[in-house]
Amino acid sequence: MTRIVRRIGVPPTARGSVSGANCPDIFELSDGNFAVIGTEATTRLDGELPPDASRADYERIVIISRDTLVRAKADIPDA
Repeated sequence: MTRIVRRIGVPPTARGSVSGANCPDIFELSDGNFAVIGTEATTRLDGELPPDASRADYERIVIISRDTLVRAKADIPDA
């Protein structure tokens, strides 16, 4: 069973969220993959994917803020 191991980056409250709830977030999983909480944007962006990109029916396009990803950069492993 895959589990969340740790947050990648800083918590939402450190990025300006007053309540710390319902904000973009990135997590490392026990199987080495990453999970992202973001704003669902599949319908809006699906047609914008470049010709060499695609998604499966079970995949979704989500948006996270630039600040979320930039602050996570230091925690993302190189390999």
